[in-house]
Amino acid sequence: MSRERPNGDKHGGRRGALALALLPALLGAVPGAPALAQETPDPSQAEPAPSTASNPLARTASEPATAGRPRRSGFDAPTALRGAGAFSSPAPLGSGTTTNQAPSAASESEEPTVARLPRFRSATSLPGSAATRGTPARPSLLRLRAAPPRRLGSAVRQITQTRTQQTITDLRLSPVIQTPVSGVPLPTPILGLGLPNATGLLLGTALRQPIPADTAYAPLGIRLGTFTLLPAFTQSVGYDSNPDQIGGTRLRPSLTLRSEAELALRSEWSASELTAEMRGSYLEYPQNPEASRPNAVGTARMRLAVDRDTRVVLETRFLLDSQRLGSPDLGAGGATSRPLFASYGATAGVQENFNRLQLSLRGSIDRSVFEDAQLGNGTTIIQSDRDANQYGLRLRAGYEISPAITPFVETFLDTRVYDTPVDQFGLRRDSDGIAFTAGATVALNSTLTAEISGGLQHRSYVDRTLQDINAPVINAALVWSVSPLTTVRFNQQTGVIETAVPGSSGAFTDAATLEVQHDLLRNLSITLGGAYLSTNYDGVRIRERGYSATARLDYRFNRWLAFRGSYIYSTLASTIPLSTYEAHTVLLGVRVNP
Repeated sequence: MSRERPNGDKHGGRRGALALALLPALLGAVPGAPALAQETPDPSQAEPAPSTASNPLARTASEPATAGRPRRSGFDAPTALRGAGAFSSPAPLGSGTTTNQAPSAASESEEPTVARLPRFRSATSLPGSAATRGTPARPSLLRLRAAPPRRLGSAVRQITQTRTQQTITDLRLSPVIQTPVSGVPLPTPILGLGLPNATGLLLGTALRQPIPADTAYAPLGIRLGTFTLLPAFTQSVGYDSNPDQIGGTRLRPSLTLRSEAELALRSEWSASELTAEMRGSYLEYPQNPEASRPNAVGTARMRLAVDRDTRVVLETRFLLDSQRLGSPDLGAGGATSRPLFASYGATAGVQENFNRLQLSLRGSIDRSVFEDAQLGNGTTIIQSDRDANQYGLRLRAGYEISPAITPFVETFLDTRVYDTPVDQFGLRRDSDGIAFTAGATVALNSTLTAEISGGLQHRSYVDRTLQDINAPVINAALVWSVSPLTTVRFNQQTGVIETAVPGSSGAFTDAATLEVQHDLLRNLSITLGGAYLSTNYDGVRIRERGYSATARLDYRFNRWLAFRGSYIYSTLASTIPLSTYEAHTVLLGVRVNP
């Protein structure tokens, strides 16, 4: 390959140097030329151009600054091409020349080349070439082919770091761990309507399901769309010393077989919420078939967030239980089988927040139905005249003085209407009630949550022979996490329940439960509890006091299988001899969470 420069390029360079020398003289005759002449470099001050004969690859120093750019061959460039920087070196010290000066205004107007891209280094000239004296050198073809591209930085570095070094959580890979059913509290409106067998509900059944302390043994549940289902089944076998819950010499102890099914529902919605808890069981006594009975309780709650300050609350509830044979409403031991009763209802309301002021209005409707009872002499006690509806309206106003404490005042109005205006004793038991309470809700982080209220209630009856009832109202619900291993739960409720005892307007009932759960191991927990029940029948001299104590042990083998053992002691003292009883119950069972 010939390295000689074409003759046209040599003459073009000389003509460019001559034009540069005559340019200041021509601009001096034009007005305003001094400013332009100052910006034009003086060729006399520039370093003399080297001879091209000694180095055919070199160009004169005046070529890059000429107004008319000379023709360049395919290898000519003002800066080095890709890869030239890998073999370049700075000019020798003391040479009085500079290499790779900043481009002039004339060179900036040139078309962009590969060397102007920011990812490549600008080149310096080779040692000993003309570029060390101010003229860039033309790299050889061998170096152009051998030198790899040299980057200032990787173009995909930031993208790679973003994809590989940032933590991105995919919810589809996270297991859904939900706590199992913790039990259903006694619904307040049902108790206010008048449970005829609050003794059996509080003293005759086991305590609520425990709260697991370790999520490693909590059931995962079944995902169904945006809902999580938590089913459970428990089969127990044991012994009951008094299945009929009756006093005297009519005790008929029996082997106990208890089958219990549970279902909990949780929604996975962002703003609103839907929860449901249902539990049903059947107690079978082979040696006392008349005492076999079902039991079921459940609630479902929906909270709809209309906007930031408005919420709509919907609730449904039901309860199925049986009356004890020693109940005063059944003639104190005259019945031979336990009649069933059912209560169910619904609540709809709205809650509005005005900054720290909270207002809520809720309306409720509840219904209670009773089954007829059979006496020992073959007669039937008709209880259809006890079927009634209760309509209620509850208004609450609270003010949040701090995130932990919200005092409130509440008013509850209700009316009870019987299906039969006059019962079998000739009494009209329709009544109206009003209650005023004041209290506060407390939420101390996740350690303590409580709601306590107290006040007065008044109930008046349509029948003038029935006395009005004035009684205190004390309600409390508390959950206290003493430590990560110990949880305390307390509930207190009062109300005026309906009764069928002749001459009595109603019965004032006070019920309280206390439970303490402690985890001995990650999968072993023990629960100790107690209950208290007091019932005073107005207008007659009937008083009942009941107590119960419970101890339960839960051992979880894994998420879906657990062993449970429980002991229940219950006693009731009544002014009616046949209503007084005492019972011991022992149950051992297996709980399965599919």
